[in-house]
Amino acid sequence: MRIPRLFHPSPIGDLQQTELSDDAAGHIARVLRMQQGQPVILFDGTGYEYTATISDITKKQVSVSIDEVRLKNIESPLNLHLGQVISRGDKMEFTIQKSVELGINTITPLLSERCGVKLDVKRFEKKHNQWQKIAIAACEQCGRNVIPEIRPVMPLEKWCAEQTDALKLNLHPRAKYSINTLPEPVSRIRLLIGPEGGLSEEEIIMTEKYQFEEILLGPRVLRTETAALTAITALQVRFGDLG
Repeated sequence: MRIPRLFHPSPIGDLQQTELSDDAAGHIARVLRMQQGQPVILFDGTGYEYTATISDITKKQVSVSIDEVRLKNIESPLNLHLGQVISRGDKMEFTIQKSVELGINTITPLLSERCGVKLDVKRFEKKHNQWQKIAIAACEQCGRNVIPEIRPVMPLEKWCAEQTDALKLNLHPRAKYSINTLPEPVSRIRLLIGPEGGLSEEEIIMTEKYQFEEILLGPRVLRTETAALTAITALQVRFGDLG
């Protein structure tokens, strides 16, 4: 059986023994039904990975002994910040999960004119917590030891207006240039992905005001979740660590 990788929400540092979080303990004890003496791998978001052994286990609590510590960096040299207009149903969750696997560093959920999701502040806060958990679970699966940040929901123009030294890109089916024609080298990118209905003409003009470059992925119009993952993959191939 593959050794489970689990996120530890507080820094482990020089600890010789630690107790797992409630979520991790429940997964280990009730889902995987692991036993004392079996190995697990922990990471705490600092870039380190900890090989550990279960020292004590009940249905609600799991303690582990730290056996080995190592710095394991599999982060891409390309820093990618995805500005994703919130999509309906489980599409947003899918985009977050797969974006993390592909190496995204930051995701900002956005509200635009044609955004199909209308929630109040409390429900957006609940969604934010859920999205961050999805990012953590994706890191557990794919081997990343640094947790991407899921930022709070914000309006599209506020995000576009933020100061940054990153190259700013906006997908557009009528753009003149493709990812392959972007200048090199590029180490930081802000990628804007619009909603199912696309950005309005006024929003497109607004992105131009904030120096977003329009780029083309190909001749076909992609769904919002497909566009995000295709663009991230193409950017990682061109400037990152996918070969």
